[in-house]
Amino acid sequence: MINAAIAQTIPTPPGEAKRALIHAAETIFARDGIEGASLREIAAAAGQRNHHAVQYHFGTREALVQAVFSYRMWQMEAGRVVMLGDRPDEAIDLRTLIGTVFLPQIELIDAHGDYAYAAFLSQYLMRHEGRGYGNFGEDLPPALARTLMLLRAHMPAMPDTAAQRRLITACFMFLNILVIHSRGMMGQSEKLELMLDDTIGQIEAALAAPYAGDAAG
Repeated sequence: MINAAIAQTIPTPPGEAKRALIHAAETIFARDGIEGASLREIAAAAGQRNHHAVQYHFGTREALVQAVFSYRMWQMEAGRVVMLGDRPDEAIDLRTLIGTVFLPQIELIDAHGDYAYAAFLSQYLMRHEGRGYGNFGEDLPPALARTLMLLRAHMPAMPDTAAQRRLITACFMFLNILVIHSRGMMGQSEKLELMLDDTIGQIEAALAAPYAGDAAG
């Protein structure tokens, strides 16, 4: 049932030129910043002779940014479906939900072997102003939407703005591990698997913590 529903909603995959631009944009956005990246450099890195290839295929910088976000979200959808399995909602615990949101990102490695998407997504989240819970500026794939809905149920005592703030903070915690791993900032003192497991534990504790507004009220 889940797979059939997803199959009906999967967007048409981008063509070869668009995919090349998306991958090039992800890497250059990660390096130079979303606003600072050169659209001409993105076109050149994607092997496009037309300097205005981004405008031709996407129209605007913002549309390209959303294309990178959406492309990667749908790439992770199959993994999230597997992680959720056929279990009913009430049988999926908090740690599993957290893992379902974050762990599929481990597979998103660029042509240089780096987690460029993690650096891109950190910037995307900082510039996105959606305050409603789970609002990231795009319609989300079904498995991710379901996961976020179940995650919200573990934070029933707080308003959407607070739940969204906690979710974004959790995203930054996880993405930071991937970024510093790509940059070699931690050396060889800790294995990535250990860092990720420890960070998932931190996120679990943070999301489950009592809401300060309860005491204030």
